[in-house]
Amino acid sequence: MTVRPPQTKPSTPKLSEVAKFVHVPPSGVSTGWPQVRDKLAELGIRFRWWQVAIARIVLSKNAAGKYTTTIGGVGLSIPRQVGKTFLVGALVFALCLLRPGITAIWSAHRTRTAEETFKKMQGFARRKAIKPFISKVVLGSGEESIEFINGSRIMFGARADGFGRGFDEVDIVIYDEAQILPQSALDDMIPATNQCRQPEGALMFFMGTPPQEKEINAGKAEVFKLMRDSAKQKDEDTAWIEFGADDDYVPTPLPAPLTERDWEQIAKANPSYPDDTPVESILRMRKKLGDASFLLEGAGVWPEIVKQFSPINGALWAENADVGPAPRVRPTGIGVDMSHARAISVGGCWLETESAHVEELWAGFDERACIEWIVQAAGRRTPVMIDSLSPANSMIPVLKARGVKVLPGSANDMSKGCGLVASETEASTLTHADQKSVNDAREGARKRAIGKAGGWGYDRSDPSVEIQPLVAVTLARVAASIKGPKKTDPMAGKVVASW
Repeated sequence: MTVRPPQTKPSTPKLSEVAKFVHVPPSGVSTGWPQVRDKLAELGIRFRWWQVAIARIVLSKNAAGKYTTTIGGVGLSIPRQVGKTFLVGALVFALCLLRPGITAIWSAHRTRTAEETFKKMQGFARRKAIKPFISKVVLGSGEESIEFINGSRIMFGARADGFGRGFDEVDIVIYDEAQILPQSALDDMIPATNQCRQPEGALMFFMGTPPQEKEINAGKAEVFKLMRDSAKQKDEDTAWIEFGADDDYVPTPLPAPLTERDWEQIAKANPSYPDDTPVESILRMRKKLGDASFLLEGAGVWPEIVKQFSPINGALWAENADVGPAPRVRPTGIGVDMSHARAISVGGCWLETESAHVEELWAGFDERACIEWIVQAAGRRTPVMIDSLSPANSMIPVLKARGVKVLPGSANDMSKGCGLVASETEASTLTHADQKSVNDAREGARKRAIGKAGGWGYDRSDPSVEIQPLVAVTLARVAASIKGPKKTDPMAGKVVASW
């Protein structure tokens, strides 16, 4: 028996009552929506109630007349087949007509998505009420744009093809497919908005569906994820609107038909259903995407990614906490790392026949004191690894001169160490001392690719995240593997200093 989808009752609720999560910057005292609404009416475009609510948030202004989101941007986590391209496209067209000389950049991750968006916006440009204001539509790979008679323009392209680099004086940026937006791509484009010429400031849209696990693990979803986290922490410069089904929703697996509960969840996730998105569109999307992707892209459900986002499994890491060796047992290997702020961490690793144990042994800012400690703790036989690209490399020549067996670490060494720590954590053959500094570093660590064969290391690009304790014990694990197991030499004493 096929269950027909229930019909939703007409109503005009608040956006916060229908959307799964809404965060609005508290500084808003007015909105530019009325002027945009009137322009859209002239163009024969009318929004649904939920689109009006989003537009009011997007165009909200503070007491100084600036957009409240000009610093943090507007995040839209919305499933497919909802009409977010129509919503944002209509807003951008209206603003381009209202503000002569606007430059807007619309970037997607994939070339196909960029081309499809460009085709839809060409449809806008051909509308009878809009066409008289269009100067020309530029076709051609990598040069697609819509240019207005008043000097405004909208340019389209794919980030995968390098689109977005080298622009300046940009007033509006749309990051489509924001669930595939690594920090490096953002770094290429954000400086372009620094020369925005509009008195209200620049507008930045980040819109997409919840990211897939592979995108999370590869670090491609970091911008969208961190933006969402910032909104949940009530970031005063960021707006976030998220539509989605309940977190515990599991769609009925194919090929079985969708049930009444499925349709209820779809109605929660998709505010355009059934008025603008028919049943057939939902069923077509479900069939094409499959069960797993439909949950993300069709129902808007974010995966639980806090543990997955760190390259070291958090649950298994917690389970592997254990006491280490006796205080006077010299470590098999030592690792040293230093943060952007020159906070130093020294890690140690002890190898047994089939297991390893790591701990942070020394921490502080005093480089001279750290060197003295390492000289005493390592002696002339225990290998000490320091990444050649770390700020801690300034200690390498001094330690060598003092007779310490220093191993300058390479990218390959880092990749090997990260692989060892991750795999041995999963196999429960690596234990640690449950130290807060190392635990916090594990939680804040992010993955970056090393080479093209699947190797990876910890991302050091964010100076606000102190990962040096994790890097230090990881390097210690590599150093220990070079020397081998079974060490019983006495050491001067195991010390953990505070700063």
